[in-house]
Amino acid sequence: MVACRGIRGATTAKLNTREEIHKAAARLMENLIAKNNLRPDDIAAVLFTTTADIDAAFPSTAVRRMPGWENVPLVDMLATGVPVADPGQPPLCIRVLILWNTECPQQATEWEYQEGAKVLRPDRVG
Repeated sequence: MVACRGIRGATTAKLNTREEIHKAAARLMENLIAKNNLRPDDIAAVLFTTTADIDAAFPSTAVRRMPGWENVPLVDMLATGVPVADPGQPPLCIRVLILWNTECPQQATEWEYQEGAKVLRPDRVG
């Protein structure tokens, strides 16, 4: 039976520049796509959040340029101000939630935490 599953991931950009934000977002998505064998037609939506120190580009733009992904609903949002109150949170952080229509059970989904975002979910790294 097909159900909507959530796949999570996060990374950090090296700098607050269009090139670095797009590079980080594309690398994160490419790894999630490969790990989960994702097809654009099976994706309900992709939601990105960024920390307030990212304002040079939208991460979703990098995904929209990927072949086959131009018709997938993508949205970018600003993350809540929690990283300010929690100094352990990484700067220049891009988080993603992919809503995937699949028969795959939730516990079988593969998540990805890269670069400075590894501290967010050490249980999902490696």
